[in-house]
Amino acid sequence: MAEISGDQVPDNLVEMINDNLGGYNRTIGLRFVEASLSRLVAEVEITEKLYQPYGLVHGGVYAAMIESLCSTGAALNVFGDNKSAVGLENATSFLRAVRAGTLRCTATPLVMGRRSHVWEATVHDDQGRLAATGRVRLMILEPGSQAAGAKVELASSLGGQPDPGAH
Repeated sequence: MAEISGDQVPDNLVEMINDNLGGYNRTIGLRFVEASLSRLVAEVEITEKLYQPYGLVHGGVYAAMIESLCSTGAALNVFGDNKSAVGLENATSFLRAVRAGTLRCTATPLVMGRRSHVWEATVHDDQGRLAATGRVRLMILEPGSQAAGAKVELASSLGGQPDPGAH
């Protein structure tokens, strides 16, 4: 993966993130459309696979979008130091039911400390109405740290560097 340091990010950052999405993000159809160190935006096209039994978008979709964008934002900010970011807490509030269209999530940092970050996100429907809000607290891991019994890193096919989308 290209070097991310200071305020410098590669011109193709959105493409790089989308090329390295995890399996769950691919499953729900998450696609990043904007990325910087201080703002990330992604969309999900609503399909029947994302419904709960009442034909509404499942709350887990909102929570997953919020978690994914906040985690990616934190990870991008520590990637240049060979560190990783993992989620510790996700508080998502569901404000409006949605049945169809496209969901658009925007995440920005509230606090970016040395050992933890707090990011917040909003999810809007394709008519611009607020559907959900969330806040994610993340722990910043030192190089070589383990989670669930294994070193936190990108898959070997991607160079073995910390995964900027890991959570």
